[in-house]
Amino acid sequence: MKCRIIAVLGTRPEAIKLALVIHALRQRSQEFETAVVHTGQHRTMLDHALQFFKIKPDFDLDVMRPNQTLNSLTARVLDTVENACHRFEPNMVLVQGDTTTAFASALAAYYCKIAVGHIEAGLRSHDLYNPFPEEANRRLASVLTEIHFAPTALSRDNLLAEGVPDEKIVVTGNTVIDTLRALSVLPHSWENTPLAGIPDDNSRLVLVTSHRRESLGTDQENMCLALKDLVKQHPDIRVVYPVHLNPNVRATVNALLQNTDRIHLTEPLDYITFVSLLRRCFLVLTDSGGIQEEAPTFGKPVLVLRKLTERPEASQFGMAKIIGMSHEAIVNETSRLLNDAEAYQDMSEGENPYGDGHSSERIVEAVARWHAKKTPLLEADKQFKLAPRPQPRRRKSDAEENARKAAAGKE
Repeated sequence: MKCRIIAVLGTRPEAIKLALVIHALRQRSQEFETAVVHTGQHRTMLDHALQFFKIKPDFDLDVMRPNQTLNSLTARVLDTVENACHRFEPNMVLVQGDTTTAFASALAAYYCKIAVGHIEAGLRSHDLYNPFPEEANRRLASVLTEIHFAPTALSRDNLLAEGVPDEKIVVTGNTVIDTLRALSVLPHSWENTPLAGIPDDNSRLVLVTSHRRESLGTDQENMCLALKDLVKQHPDIRVVYPVHLNPNVRATVNALLQNTDRIHLTEPLDYITFVSLLRRCFLVLTDSGGIQEEAPTFGKPVLVLRKLTERPEASQFGMAKIIGMSHEAIVNETSRLLNDAEAYQDMSEGENPYGDGHSSERIVEAVARWHAKKTPLLEADKQFKLAPRPQPRRRKSDAEENARKAAAGKE
């Protein structure tokens, strides 16, 4: 008998991270019957992503309402996903990450006594209100989950510390790396995109994204003023900032940065255009969790505009640095990477610690073995393992550098 799977998504990041999982399930159609549930938590950006990946939802729940609260959104997702479960009668519901869609869908499946597979499980900041509400969504989903698809060994350790049985955890790598690798080989032009007007003058591009609830207000203002100072201090850079659709973000950013020379505010980018920008930029300033995972694939240093992160692996590997949202930190840390070639190179070397491009196939194989009641869910040697951490180069002391310059002057 086939294993019946519902894959639930509601936001663009969920679509990006679930797309190849859904395709892998459908490629094994002799084993799986797969339905895609689209809650509609995000609409325009998600629909574009689904069209790009050629995924047509089987259930479109359309839960979005103007000025909705988290309570009302959770209630609608809970109710509509329950109805989809009754209609399709799945063996397992797959949810992705930390969204309200993910948590409420896991709860709906639990109430229907249907097993939950949580993709990107085990990420923790250990602060319930940062990020909000994502940290709580992840923790709550974990309580309801049958199979925890942890992207890294650290995520696995977090789950073990919370009492999750080892046999219910599979370390898969992050599925976004699968998608990123697949898209990065495609040719792409900036013509007819929001990036078309950016001059190709060999300027170094600084990619900025910022949209988190906890950053709104003073922090967002500090960041904008820091960006203005950076372009004044560094005439060879251009800041490219795709501005989130949240009206609170747009009001602050437009008021402080609009019509500033060499700061390019654009509309949100479709994913393949964003990947193209990520490949071409010099460095990244972001409060996005997903970009922290994506940037190391292309060797792009990341300065994290948050006080803490649930994705610390890049920081541990020296590929990212958490700097917060103070004006001084943003200017100083960005300038350090713009001015110091060795510091830049130290942050741009090494394999991506979040995945190797085979996460989707690991997930699908583990679900197949679960349905067949095979153990373990995936052999240890088939699970994702981090590449060895590269050793940072020893930086020359001032005395050594002065001696080198003196010697060079005598030649």
